[in-house]
Amino acid sequence: MRYIPHTPEDVEQMLAQIGARSVDDLFASVARKHRLSRPLDLPEAACEQEVLAEMIDLADRNASSQTHDWFLGAGTYDHFIPSAVDAIASRSEFYTAYTPYQAEISQGTLQAIFEWQTMICTLTGLDVANASLYDGASATAEAVLMAMRITKRSRVVLARGLHPHYREVVRTYLGGLGAEIVELGRDEDGRTSAADAAVDDDTACLVIQQPSFVGAIEDLSRFAEATHARGALLVTAVSEALSLALLRAPGTAGTDLVCGEAQSFGVPMSIGGPHLGFLATRQRHVRQLPGRLVGQTVDSEGRRGFVLTLATREQHIRRERATSNICTNQGLCLLMATVYLALLGRQGLRRLAEINLAKAEYAKARVREAPGLTLPFAAPTFNEFAVGVAGGAAPALKRALDAGIVGGLDIAPYEPDLAPAVLVCATECASRDAIDRLVATLAGSAP
Repeated sequence: MRYIPHTPEDVEQMLAQIGARSVDDLFASVARKHRLSRPLDLPEAACEQEVLAEMIDLADRNASSQTHDWFLGAGTYDHFIPSAVDAIASRSEFYTAYTPYQAEISQGTLQAIFEWQTMICTLTGLDVANASLYDGASATAEAVLMAMRITKRSRVVLARGLHPHYREVVRTYLGGLGAEIVELGRDEDGRTSAADAAVDDDTACLVIQQPSFVGAIEDLSRFAEATHARGALLVTAVSEALSLALLRAPGTAGTDLVCGEAQSFGVPMSIGGPHLGFLATRQRHVRQLPGRLVGQTVDSEGRRGFVLTLATREQHIRRERATSNICTNQGLCLLMATVYLALLGRQGLRRLAEINLAKAEYAKARVREAPGLTLPFAAPTFNEFAVGVAGGAAPALKRALDAGIVGGLDIAPYEPDLAPAVLVCATECASRDAIDRLVATLAGSAP
């Protein structure tokens, strides 16, 4: 009865009120053959200490970045998170004023969102960003919907280098809208093929990922020229947000909308979520931006303050005028990312990106030296790249796992023409010794 607040006397009063003699009478309408006539097949109740020990034992069966060397990326990345991120994000000033509706009591939350928007604009090279979305995949789908509203067109071109899960979510979002979806292929060097033939006068947007799913760094300016020549928009999706600290800002290369996943900025991998989507665009498109937007103002005494400036969603305006059914933003994850970015600063973030690039380049150099391993693509990469494995990806990853290494992603289900191959990611958390052991196990040698 520990978790049931009603006493026997309470139960008797309730039964008397409705005219039932016992609790069993409440189930009289259920045929007896459908009633369970025995106790549930569950073990005896355990005390808190025993339950905790059992949960720890179950958790220890999982491989994690704390127990294994980690080279798995593909949209979720292992980056070091300073302890200050959790310490600041856990302060009561933030979690007791979680919703930004009541500006007079949630200035801290509103300021954090405002700072986040500013940081995303700086990283993407665009004018305005919203208060975050659920994840990179839904952010990409929302960017496509936004492009369709702006252009009043319904044809969408998806680059093959776009993350397969992002592609799947976009197709799901557009499934009932009568949109035409076209796929743009990939060249031999790993980069996306020229878009001139794929983009026509009915195209709303071209969606290209930077770096691509297989790690290739794209020349965004040539795709911006091809799309703008036909009156279409260029959408750049970013699944590894840290790359924005090193690569040319997509907005300065002609991109109209930049969307993606910001989990790399101080948000734990958490077995795939919750994560943190973002979406930025140019000022002229702000009225079509989904979600919410926080602005800066002054109060009646001239003091700086923050307000919810724009919320083009169906809870705030007429449903037919809403840009999205998004009803919130990833407030806690956004706060963690904002703290993380503030801690590192411009120079620190760029230095971290340079370390990631250096680790990946070292790993690629070791792959070139290893018998049985190849680099399928010649395009430059950031911290993630494909590795051809002569003996098959599954056996290679099994050897790595036996050696305490999560060696990457078997790419065959997503890129069959590359098989057998493994998608490998090397972040700042990967030591040279761990990289050497990874290459050895993938190549079939003893670690």
